[in-house]
Amino acid sequence: MSRRILDGKAVAARVRAEVATAAAALAARGISPTLAVVLVGDDPASAVYVRSKTKAAIEVGVVPRDHRLPAATTQAELLALIDRLNADPSVDGILVQLPLPAHLDTDAVIAALDPAKDVDGLHPMSLGRLAQGKPTVVPCTPKGCMRLLGEAGVSLRGARAVVIGRSVLVGRPMALLLANADATVTICHSRTRDLAQELARAEIVIAAVGRPEMIRGADLAAGATVIDVGINRRPDGSLVGDVAFAETEHVGAISPVPGGVGPLTIACLLENTVEAAARRRAS
Repeated sequence: MSRRILDGKAVAARVRAEVATAAAALAARGISPTLAVVLVGDDPASAVYVRSKTKAAIEVGVVPRDHRLPAATTQAELLALIDRLNADPSVDGILVQLPLPAHLDTDAVIAALDPAKDVDGLHPMSLGRLAQGKPTVVPCTPKGCMRLLGEAGVSLRGARAVVIGRSVLVGRPMALLLANADATVTICHSRTRDLAQELARAEIVIAAVGRPEMIRGADLAAGATVIDVGINRRPDGSLVGDVAFAETEHVGAISPVPGGVGPLTIACLLENTVEAAARRRAS
């Protein structure tokens, strides 16, 4: 049996179509879902991501408002902008593009967001509700991973799942989502003593460590479902994931890099924005 390639682009297109339908329904009520994106500094990768999000937002009927601030922006200036966006009734979602310049306190900035407008799902209240099993806003990349697993028909109940990486952005919320779906979850990281042993038992692997091709094909069990969240640029400019894709012919299914989780992250951000707009108008 040959492996399946999990087509994130195709799934993301379906999500965007659903979002466009929901946005059109809001527009018929005179509501324009609006996303404010805050970019501090001139990090090239962040600038590319923001352009992609802006283009995708327009295509589905979400109004983008980009706020570009110089790298020398102070903590007080950034928090003042967040306060204005929190108070602006026309803004439904706020996304602060990460990483921020080193002199800024990322945790304080995220905590300053109105949880109702936290479309990245990173506010302590958002993550706390996820930990309770009662999520309101789910972080975009883990949400995309779950959608990809669902579209692939992967059964999560009782499945042995390994999440590699424990970041607040991906690893921790991913583990919570899998546990909420009744998977048996192990979180692995740089201090894990025998990663190969953990992977050998795993039916589902979520790789989110940010190290190019760290996970070799021999580490993965036959028939496993692998979601590769990593996106790493080689010296020659090509992109690779955290998994050595060419060595995975024996797995059951795998998401490619690029074209796997990445498109779904943006689609889920737009979905979160439209859902936030609907919730705010219903309250």
